[in-house]
Amino acid sequence: MHSKHEILRLFRYRICLIGLKNIGFEYVYSYYLGEEVGVSAEQIRKDLSKFGIKGKKKSGYHIEQLIKDIEGVTGKDEPQNVILVGMGNVGLAIANNYDFVKHNINVIAGFDINPIKLKKKYKIPVFPTSKMEEFIKNNNVFTAIISVPALSAQEVCDQLISYGIKGILNFAPRNLKTPENIFVNNINLCSELSSVIYLARSS
Repeated sequence: MHSKHEILRLFRYRICLIGLKNIGFEYVYSYYLGEEVGVSAEQIRKDLSKFGIKGKKKSGYHIEQLIKDIEGVTGKDEPQNVILVGMGNVGLAIANNYDFVKHNINVIAGFDINPIKLKKKYKIPVFPTSKMEEFIKNNNVFTAIISVPALSAQEVCDQLISYGIKGILNFAPRNLKTPENIFVNNINLCSELSSVIYLARSS
């Protein structure tokens, strides 16, 4: 079983490698990749070797092959289907984010309890929350994004877990309580921005 931090670092390596590939690089050494992502060359070699990925002393890692190897480990070589719950301002921004497609992530549907929002046109199909369970099971979805008000976030989270969701990216300003086998990443935009403001003023 690999740790959360190891997998997160692999995703960081992949994003950096794609950038290097797009500007014409064919090979990369671990020390250069480490400088770009902010970890040591030793850590990169350790992470990659743990998944059976090795470079060459003379030329380093072949970038295109390394991207494929990382995608094979992380499942990024296949499209990843995700649903979105809450079609407010944050939900709308997520639904319109084209970067997801570049990374093989498909936000395939949105859900909302507000009948007015169900009548609007979005870039993804939007359904009432009463359809979530059926949709999740019919489309083999394991990951969801929550962008609902704080008061309803835990209830929505509990519903999603009962429907089979295993991973949640939470934009609601509330830390969710979940079983140990459920992975949740809580993103509080106000807290994140406040910490940046404080650090900027203190520097």
